[in-house]
Amino acid sequence: MKTKELTKQVRDKVVEKYEAGLGYKKISRALNISLSTIKSIIRKWKEYGTTANLPRGGRPPKLKSRTRRKLIREATRRPMVSLEELQRSTAEVGESVHRTTISRLLHKSGQRCSGGWGAGQMLGRVSAGGSVRTCVSAHVSVCALGWNSAVRDTESRGEI
Repeated sequence: MKTKELTKQVRDKVVEKYEAGLGYKKISRALNISLSTIKSIIRKWKEYGTTANLPRGGRPPKLKSRTRRKLIREATRRPMVSLEELQRSTAEVGESVHRTTISRLLHKSGQRCSGGWGAGQMLGRVSAGGSVRTCVSAHVSVCALGWNSAVRDTESRGEI
């Protein structure tokens, strides 16, 4: 069962007691912490010289934070920008990522509801059997002006 991390003060106290000459078992009993935790804290202290939490491993992000901020800023300024345009702008910076990565980033930042369709992409989905009103109602809060023009274009083409 996973437990919460110990505070830095508790980990420092473990190291203090170890430096004072107490053994692992005595430290464990005195602080009511498991023996394996005591061993881990002291091993980490010997190896890295600190009791602070070290950064954990994991996959590095696909986009640098600067590029992420740029994409969010651009999507905020121009709500009807397509994912392809955003993809090209990241390629200009030297970071090429897939459209779905950009879509996921924008969705997590609260910019788009579902995938961030540009006008052309939305119209393609609508003409495949969906309802323009349904698409628009789901996205009105994001970019009302752009969707209204997209609906007018669709209606003028007779696709509704």
